[in-house]
Amino acid sequence: MTVAGSSSSIPRPDRACSSYLVDDGETPIVLDLGTGAFANLRRHADYDRLGAVVISHMHADHFIDLIPLRYALRYGAHRSEKKLPVHLPPGGLAMLRTLVSAFPHEGGDFLDDVFALSEYDPSRPLAIEGVTLRFAHTAHYIPAFAVRWERDGISVTYSADTAPDERVTTLARETDVFLCEATLRHGEVEQGLRGHSSAADAAGMARDAGVRRLVLTHYPEEATSRDLDQAARAIFAGEIIVADDHTTLDLAR
Repeated sequence: MTVAGSSSSIPRPDRACSSYLVDDGETPIVLDLGTGAFANLRRHADYDRLGAVVISHMHADHFIDLIPLRYALRYGAHRSEKKLPVHLPPGGLAMLRTLVSAFPHEGGDFLDDVFALSEYDPSRPLAIEGVTLRFAHTAHYIPAFAVRWERDGISVTYSADTAPDERVTTLARETDVFLCEATLRHGEVEQGLRGHSSAADAAGMARDAGVRRLVLTHYPEEATSRDLDQAARAIFAGEIIVADDHTTLDLAR
């Protein structure tokens, strides 16, 4: 599992927004593809090798680099005749088509010439070759979905954007790696409707879910690795990793 983007919505200097590559050697799957993440992703996988892209929700810092990926698949050196499956959340297809309707393009459809687009049903498992993906609603400002990747008894659960939520905790139960957002700084309180977590919130969900490893991600430039680690370590006794772009974990370990 490789982190292609670890920033929250404002990219940290020299860093990208949310994106995670889970590569089992057969079907590399990208969970989100936020601002600047495609360039990072290219250091770890050729884009024509990708098995699918799965988008958690339709905030730009989680999907906007579908656009440079499209150009690469259309015009790049590693072009493929096979269309890349892109799985969007409910309502995502209309939003994406509205966005790209402003772009001039050269014949054909801007999206459908390289992507096989669909919307997943979050109430049902999604099978992608030998991988199973499961979803759970999160507590966010727009509909958003945590994702659990599973294959051969190994699992990665990605929180997407969420305030602490039992649905996410349940999805992450006993997962090998829990990728959880830590947008809020220590002591920061969201006013009104909550949609994000702190490192301490992430640690609480990890503890309650009994996960093996907690990876803190989606954090702003004001947060330091030490602050994030200390806040989480006071609550979660397992292994804690503060994500950075290009962090790679061996899931079999």
